[in-house]
Amino acid sequence: MRKSGGRKARIAKRASVEQEHDPAPIGPQGGQYKPLSSSEVETIYATALQILDELGMGEVPEGLQNQCLSKGAYINKHGRLSFPPDFTQKIVDGAAKSITLHGRDPARSINVGGQSVHFGTGGAAVQTLDLETRIYRPSTLVDLYDFTRLQDTLPNVSWFTRCCVATDIPDNFDLDINTAYALLRGTTKPVATSFFLPEFVEPIANMLDIAGSDTGSFRQRPWVFAHISPVISPLRYGEDAVDVTLECMRLGIPLNCITAAQSGATAPATLAGFLASSLAETLASLIMVNVYQPGYPMIFSNWPLVVDLRTGAFSGAGGETAVMNAASAQIINWIGLPSGVASSMTDAKAPDAQMGMEKGITALAAGLAGGNMIHESSGMMASLLGASFEAFLIDDEMHSLIYRTLRGIEVTPETLGFEAIKAAVLGEGHFLGGQHTLDSMERDYYYPKLSDRTDPRTWQENGAHTMWDVANTRAKEILETYNPDYLDSTADRLIRKQFNILLD
Repeated sequence: MRKSGGRKARIAKRASVEQEHDPAPIGPQGGQYKPLSSSEVETIYATALQILDELGMGEVPEGLQNQCLSKGAYINKHGRLSFPPDFTQKIVDGAAKSITLHGRDPARSINVGGQSVHFGTGGAAVQTLDLETRIYRPSTLVDLYDFTRLQDTLPNVSWFTRCCVATDIPDNFDLDINTAYALLRGTTKPVATSFFLPEFVEPIANMLDIAGSDTGSFRQRPWVFAHISPVISPLRYGEDAVDVTLECMRLGIPLNCITAAQSGATAPATLAGFLASSLAETLASLIMVNVYQPGYPMIFSNWPLVVDLRTGAFSGAGGETAVMNAASAQIINWIGLPSGVASSMTDAKAPDAQMGMEKGITALAAGLAGGNMIHESSGMMASLLGASFEAFLIDDEMHSLIYRTLRGIEVTPETLGFEAIKAAVLGEGHFLGGQHTLDSMERDYYYPKLSDRTDPRTWQENGAHTMWDVANTRAKEILETYNPDYLDSTADRLIRKQFNILLD
């Protein structure tokens, strides 16, 4: 005879457990996957130090060169700025080993360091996959704002870097200002932006100060960090980017210094040679920062990127991308610095099987390797040329699966469940509805929101929708109903009075 009230009780029990336990919490520990042996890591690091000593850096701005020379660097026989191994090691030893990326909402801040894993965004896509036509068109400021508020609802986007460029804004200063404005208007997570010129940094910092007046000075607790590539591969500094970096440091803005070399083009085609060369370049960024201010908050972002050597085109996916970014995370974590790598840069143009295959392989490898900040991992498409609303949602679900994988298996007397096994074997002969099963149902298992687990007949009766269809509908629902009000009206008026804000 069926017991009355049993189902309601089970649902209530599951709900209470779900509130207490997240089966796929953000920021789990990685490091399980080590594509390199310990001796190989040490050899690559030693080669990077040799590169900086014997080859050094070119096109060094005068001020930076003088600062480095005063700290122990030298000019080599090729006329390039070189760093002795002991000099570089001293810089590494004094560099920040972990940093906090503040959210405007303090509850959304994240700690970066160790082997904790966070997925977030990046990129500068110039095209958006339109929700209605499902074809690409130039990205706009409204797209950027829509992406910002969409991702604000997604738990697995730990920080948000602008994912697309507002191609409808021709003026560079207006572009930087309006990009930062869209970010602060649409989310309270940690955010990152870029600066076209150093003289743009202080006005934007002033705007952020106005926006944060209700939570304290932006400069006392910066909740925006700078996305910068101060080194141009192979092995030279970019003067404008160096100047932007130094201006950010003057204003206390944390840094994400990125090396994004490309195999066979701006870096060696061999994977080991690539890792040594790009590591040397990212160390050059670390040196640049720390000769001015040891311990300054900087994310050590070494992103190995791949060129399809048959065509010369950039490729965002593939086994080489997966293993090199995983190896980069392993090396950076071995050095002991906050690590940044890249993944999910699919070459697919649509949310299809190619997208799932490429994103899944690269994101899981980077997570298992313990990359602290896995950039480009939300919404990016078409070899970073495009961004997709649907992909944001699909990627968020993928990241839950990866977090669940990284969480691993807890082995305790409770989880081994001898008494539950005994009760099932000697009792009803199954585990359905048992207390042990109910306790683990929400604690140990993640249940997808987009993926379809119904049988084929039910799926057909429900419309035979693909994941793209489901994500498209859900993205439209979010954008139609979710309009966060993160900017005080008084602050908004002050900002609009001082700057040419183009977002209605």
